[in-house]
Amino acid sequence: MAKNQDNYWTTEISPDSFAKGLGLKELWAKKYLIWLFIKRDITVQFKQTIFGMGWYFISPLFTMFMYIVVFGRIAGIPTDSIPQPVFYLSGICLWEYFAECLTAVSGTFQTNANLFGKVYFPRLVSPVSVVVSKLFRFSLQLATFIIVYLLFVFKGVYLCPTWYLLLFPVLILMIQCLALGLGLIVSSLTTKYRDLTNFFGVFVSLWMYATPIVYPLSEVKNETLHQIMLINPMTAIIESFKYGAYGKALPPEQVFDWSALGISAVVILVLLFIGIGMFNRKQKFFIDTI
Repeated sequence: MAKNQDNYWTTEISPDSFAKGLGLKELWAKKYLIWLFIKRDITVQFKQTIFGMGWYFISPLFTMFMYIVVFGRIAGIPTDSIPQPVFYLSGICLWEYFAECLTAVSGTFQTNANLFGKVYFPRLVSPVSVVVSKLFRFSLQLATFIIVYLLFVFKGVYLCPTWYLLLFPVLILMIQCLALGLGLIVSSLTTKYRDLTNFFGVFVSLWMYATPIVYPLSEVKNETLHQIMLINPMTAIIESFKYGAYGKALPPEQVFDWSALGISAVVILVLLFIGIGMFNRKQKFFIDTI
């Protein structure tokens, strides 16, 4: 009898299926792991650096100055009467947070292959912890934007926020869900098609220019192109934040577009569900693929 009992597993550890709430119940049960991963990610970012957190203030300022020279001075692209430093920084902060989260999540399987191959835990812990840990860097870059914003206000420039700025937490959540959903899709695909990693890097770079960061959406006069740009979920997010930050300083004909933000929310939710579903399926076999 004892010999037969040795042939049976008493405990089986396996990931939740798509039907079991996309694995979210299992993820919540292991929330302490998310916190450990977050602390690890933040700590690693400051190891063996000269300026430490200073890089997070320097990076958006350097990018802002480059945009002012290239797009503001040379190309002469208008900024809706908003001071160029404020206009560019408002887009840079949100876009860099999104791009960093998206790039990190898309490399989840490759980055954590050794860890995933040794021990089982909900694999979603890793990408979720990434989008949360990146909030630390984002908060410092946002502080840079606020400082520059206040400097212009104290100089007498009319920059008046609107109550739509209260949507800011919702906009950040939308960015996180978009980066998580699309990143999980790419991560699932790149386990089999490695060359997609190179293509995806180029795609993210081009995506930025399809988002109104270095130019205002009001400058897109072609109606068809204007509507196509609204399909881009980041367009409504960036424009909503700008309208909340200094909407009263914009031309009167520019109004808050609830429909564009609603369409973006639907697209993001669809991508998130698809991404989690693909990730949950791929996590069972990715070690064999890699």
